[in-house]
Amino acid sequence: MYGLWSDKPTLLLQAALDAAAEKQRVAAHNMANVNTPNYFRKEVVFSAELEAAKNRLALAVTNPRHLPEEQAAGKPYRVVEDTSGTMRTDGSNVDVDREMVLMVMNHLHYNALAQALSGRYAKYRYVISEGRG
Repeated sequence: MYGLWSDKPTLLLQAALDAAAEKQRVAAHNMANVNTPNYFRKEVVFSAELEAAKNRLALAVTNPRHLPEEQAAGKPYRVVEDTSGTMRTDGSNVDVDREMVLMVMNHLHYNALAQALSGRYAKYRYVISEGRG
């Protein structure tokens, strides 16, 4: 039963949902620090980490108590400080309008991922109930 809920597409969707939630948290943190002098905005880097994770060699699992490959690899994203961009007079580089747009885009992305994951679980539910709703 463990393998049914931990296939690669499902694990990738779950990792993408985690990263999208982290992006939302980081954007809210940036917004909260918009008036903090010398604050550099932060951002979540996910796609480069995902590519690196996909290119890694597969781990050998010789014991059922071993961690799955995805858990052993850690989070497929990281939070980095963005030191580029135009500085304001207070030394900060947070742009409220940009952060709001990023939050809206990320919200739509999160909803699409959640819907895709829900669809995968709905298929399992359909099969388990033998097609009776």
